[in-house]
Amino acid sequence: MFGTNPVAAIFPRASDAEGRARTQLMVDLSLSEVARGKLMVAAKAGRPIPIGWALDADGEPTTDPAAGLEGSMLPIGAATSTKGAMLALVVEILVTALIGAQFGFEASSFFVDAGNRPRIGQAFLVIDPDALAGREVFLARLEVLIAEMLKDPGVRLPGERREALLRKAEREGLEVPDALLASLGA
Repeated sequence: MFGTNPVAAIFPRASDAEGRARTQLMVDLSLSEVARGKLMVAAKAGRPIPIGWALDADGEPTTDPAAGLEGSMLPIGAATSTKGAMLALVVEILVTALIGAQFGFEASSFFVDAGNRPRIGQAFLVIDPDALAGREVFLARLEVLIAEMLKDPGVRLPGERREALLRKAEREGLEVPDALLASLGA
């Protein structure tokens, strides 16, 4: 019933000791268990999806990505609790009811040509640290948190991979499969 509204947050960081800019913390996620695009990729490849990603049109769990695309995406954590659904509800209200946009169940998909215009809503929350603890306090506290996170060797900061891929693409360019290039050209 709810949209699979994405949530994104970007937190700037202080420069390092040599004055070089650090990668910002960039969080970007869908409130569904996985992004709808993963079902589209699986359907195109003829691969099944795990139970817990989607429901078919009858509301039954499915491993068929095409059936999941006709049905609905499950919210984050749906297999273990209702917390993901409640987070999806909060975001749905923020990006629809507050600004008069269509709810997820009213909007057509971006992935099909037929249907109504989605009339999506967007909400942006911008917080000036100077209005609270102050920019320098915020930046210092953020670095304390990051340093603690990085004590675990398995931690990867959100946004690091994306930044590394961007730098690599700027240096080396991108490889695009011939089929995709032809499709884009068409």
